[in-house]
Amino acid sequence: MNKNYYAILMAGGVGSRFWPVSTEEFPKQFHDMLGTGDTLIQKTFQRLSHVIPKENIFILTNERYNDLVFEQLPELTERQVVLEPAMRNTAPCILYASLKIQKENPDAVMIVAPSDHWIEDEKTFSKNVQQAFNFCENNNALMTLGVQPTFPNTGYGYIEFDKTSTQDIKSVNQFREKPDYETAKSFIKQGNFLWNAGIFMWSVKSVVEAFQSNQPALYKLFESGISSYNTESEADFIKENYPKAENVSVDYAIMETSKNVFVIAAEFDWNDLGTWGSLYDKLGKDVNDNAVVNARTLVDDATGNMIRTKGNKIVVVDGLSDYIIVDKEDVLLIYPKAKEQDIKKVLKSVKDKFGEQYG
Repeated sequence: MNKNYYAILMAGGVGSRFWPVSTEEFPKQFHDMLGTGDTLIQKTFQRLSHVIPKENIFILTNERYNDLVFEQLPELTERQVVLEPAMRNTAPCILYASLKIQKENPDAVMIVAPSDHWIEDEKTFSKNVQQAFNFCENNNALMTLGVQPTFPNTGYGYIEFDKTSTQDIKSVNQFREKPDYETAKSFIKQGNFLWNAGIFMWSVKSVVEAFQSNQPALYKLFESGISSYNTESEADFIKENYPKAENVSVDYAIMETSKNVFVIAAEFDWNDLGTWGSLYDKLGKDVNDNAVVNARTLVDDATGNMIRTKGNKIVVVDGLSDYIIVDKEDVLLIYPKAKEQDIKKVLKSVKDKFGEQYG
């Protein structure tokens, strides 16, 4: 396996649309959301280890999740867990981790990937990643994997690529924000738009240069700590300086403003598992079209429901269709699937009325 291959696994998010299972104390990447026996972060680590040496897979997460990471991935060393002392979106943590990796190995080529996506066809995923790595080793390129749209989804950003290209690797014209429904329909009709899956590949040299050019203030902040990276003084430098970083996404910081951006249309199936509805879509269904995780069900006149409990509880449902039914210790959620985007608001109301401990 190539010792120059690295991965940065993003595992700092809260996943509040999966409340009440996903909470600030125990977010969704650390849960077995699909009832497979592995948590999402464990599945993602295993998937990346087919291409990348396990010792070169770094976990980027908030310092409050340090213990959870080591519980679920006990083979990791402290070197591989990069802790954010504050929430500052994706650009600062990616720059920080990239500078650490560059100091260790200036020839590194890396993938940055979320820890909570679901990809079933891991062989094809590995093929596409290898394809991207080969390109990044020989070109000054910032690469992303785009997903072929299957319907006009308004919940994803889109990547517009050069439609005149006949190559698998295509130049990116621009990134587009989450569209309204009519705009999403027009994107699909044009045929040269992909969903932005938030999976990036590049050489460490290319990504650091991109930050240096496009985000000079952010680069200067983290560059000033290079002498401390991978040493005992790193933690003190980060604790003092990380909160000073601008809150900015890597898309906005470098991808949207760089001219050397390329995309591969992913050949594997992909689901970002962003909501209970997306989990419902991914799971197998019973004869009544209900998706069930960790529950035993008795249903009558109940279809299209997402049902999840802890500990294989018996759930009796009568006369309820297209609902999210989630039972978790001290919270029971029974909520229309059609309103799943409002779960964040519901969570806020619950915390306001009953206390922060429920979120």
